[in-house]
Amino acid sequence: MTLLQPVPDLLGRVAAALPLLARNDRTGGRHTRETGEPQPLPQPHVGDHTHVVGLDEAVELTRTGDVWLFRGRSGADRVIRTFTNAPVNHVGMAVVLDDLPPLMWHAELGQSLPDVWAGRHNRGVQLHDLRDAVLTWCQRYGQQAWLRQLSGPVDAEVEDAVLRTIARLAGTPFPSTAQLAGGWLRARLPGAQQTTSVETAFCADVLARTYQAMGVLGTDRPSAFFDPGSFWSGDDLRLEPGWSLGPEISVQQPQTA
Repeated sequence: MTLLQPVPDLLGRVAAALPLLARNDRTGGRHTRETGEPQPLPQPHVGDHTHVVGLDEAVELTRTGDVWLFRGRSGADRVIRTFTNAPVNHVGMAVVLDDLPPLMWHAELGQSLPDVWAGRHNRGVQLHDLRDAVLTWCQRYGQQAWLRQLSGPVDAEVEDAVLRTIARLAGTPFPSTAQLAGGWLRARLPGAQQTTSVETAFCADVLARTYQAMGVLGTDRPSAFFDPGSFWSGDDLRLEPGWSLGPEISVQQPQTA
């Protein structure tokens, strides 16, 4: 793809959100997950529309705030799922603004793609071309992808909150394994509070902080409390009134030549 120009100037160029598509907002039964054994992959909920779409269609459908979930087969992927007892090991959020292509807001160790916010390759919290990011995670990293669509008032004020969060977190380093485990466990202790300074951030932490800034997710739990599986429909994700996430839509990647 052609490298986009760095986009920090978007802070003054937020357009009104596009109308959300019709969605099935039933999230089904919920359960409490404990660390230990990884969850078997749940079946997507059956609704009134298909839950399998091609990548190009999914990219066309996605809107700001939609959640993208990934499950891989590598040793690192399995460690993450075992430690958090989650069915998925990575999560990102769609950012769709103005006439830009859809973007993926997430944190990762790799630097395979250019960060369109910084205009260079780097590690940690990044903003990528969404289609390229999904292809990288599916084809290069061997992941299965799902999309969950966010329903709620994604207006200009909410999009401004997204951009402020991107400006604040972009380039934040990905934590070491010890930092990741320690922060996640400390966030689950009684009375744990949100930290204001951000020295490192992992994928679910970034999404939780962004959702909190958007008003989608409450601040009663610190952002480090959440793991990728928190955003799968089986978990107890307490969204604020007026917001909901639809069921998992399996995304099929294009066939390679």
